[in-house]
Amino acid sequence: MSEAKPFTRIVTDDGGGSAFEEDEIPLQTQRVAENFPPLLVGTVPAISAAVYVTGGIFSSDPDPVPHRAPRKQWVVIIRGFLEVEVTDGSRRTFGPGDLVRAEDTDGTGHITRRAGDGQVEALFLPC
Repeated sequence: MSEAKPFTRIVTDDGGGSAFEEDEIPLQTQRVAENFPPLLVGTVPAISAAVYVTGGIFSSDPDPVPHRAPRKQWVVIIRGFLEVEVTDGSRRTFGPGDLVRAEDTDGTGHITRRAGDGQVEALFLPC
């Protein structure tokens, strides 16, 4: 059995702005340990270190300004919700279990806001 885990990439577009792109991590059924049922497994490309981030304020609100990703990195939302806005005004909300790959390390960047109440917890996994 094979499936895929979808994720969203935030990229720098041809005009120097930011944009959303859809991608996926292929998953294959594998046995990961003896005496354990097979699981769907996929390799997240190029992870070198993990950074855990949490906070009630997860943006530049009340006056949000665009920022670039400090490096290409995976963002894995653990708890709470984040809204990301790209250059053309498109907004998406990401919550627990969502995968985002921030790649807009140049150009104008994107805006990140906490969506809803409560703290946000996320893992930042540099590529």
